[in-house]
Amino acid sequence: MSSLTLLVGLLALALAFDFLSGFHDSASMVATIIASRAMSARGALALVAAANFAGPLLLGVAVAHTVGAEVADPQSVTISVVLAALAAASLWDVATWRLGIPVSSSHALIGGIVGAAVAASGTAAIQAPGLWKVAIALLAAPVLGFLAAAAIMQATRWVLRDATPRANVALSRLQVLTALALAMGHGANGAQKTMGVIALGLLALKFTPAFVVPWWVVVASASAIALGTAAGGRRIVHTLGARFYRIRPIHGFTTQLASATVILGASLAGGPVSTTQVVSLAILGAGAAERKSKVRWAVLGEILVAWLLTVPVTAALAVPLHYVVAAVLRQGGA
Repeated sequence: MSSLTLLVGLLALALAFDFLSGFHDSASMVATIIASRAMSARGALALVAAANFAGPLLLGVAVAHTVGAEVADPQSVTISVVLAALAAASLWDVATWRLGIPVSSSHALIGGIVGAAVAASGTAAIQAPGLWKVAIALLAAPVLGFLAAAAIMQATRWVLRDATPRANVALSRLQVLTALALAMGHGANGAQKTMGVIALGLLALKFTPAFVVPWWVVVASASAIALGTAAGGRRIVHTLGARFYRIRPIHGFTTQLASATVILGASLAGGPVSTTQVVSLAILGAGAAERKSKVRWAVLGEILVAWLLTVPVTAALAVPLHYVVAAVLRQGGA
């Protein structure tokens, strides 16, 4: 099997995962703006799709470098590792989407990389500092989203303490800006994970002499995640936008502003984070700041189970997938 054929397969699988990531995470970006009736579903999805495309082009490739070069040793990663990691993450994304469970594509991809790399080269292939960096970003970001949303909600309620119901009109309009910022952050963070994996594959196939992210990889990844976002994940919109509590414009504005701040900051710092997790905890933070009993906390339990399962499941799934892919490639002469 030629290197060019493998490159085509890599790009097809990576961009399919990128599309699924946008499809899966679109609900996180539009759930509150739709639930608060600030925008229609069609308008909200079109808005965030455009911002998703712009994000990766404007905010650099720090996250791509973290995912592609700092979790597993790039020099020890083979193309079978990359393909198995992508396949495991994609299968988990599809399964959880069908169940309507908002899980982390970031967790899924990191789990896939770790599982496949260990299957191929043992634990020596894993770079502990990079893995810790990813773990801290993934775990800290949702907590920061919760705290930021709670603080912004308290501040917003104080500012609007004497406001009339007409304030909802202003808050709905402001949600357009906060949704744009959130979607740009998601595009920059989410698409960069795919860029990092493609760059890792290019190195494994010796198309590049070192780990670099070519401009065409940036454009292709940005396009795929934008198309996935436009397609939308309506099942998960219901989970995030309706099952926690009744979302009003103040909740939508607060949640989006807090989430955008956390995700944009993480993207610039090179920390891969989960938009789904950050937004979910921000929704809870905004509701809890208003009244703790307002939130249906039981729903969070269902989502937490999926979050806790994602890394071990995808890591375990990537192990047999790696052996299957490696066997197929050997038979094909790769």
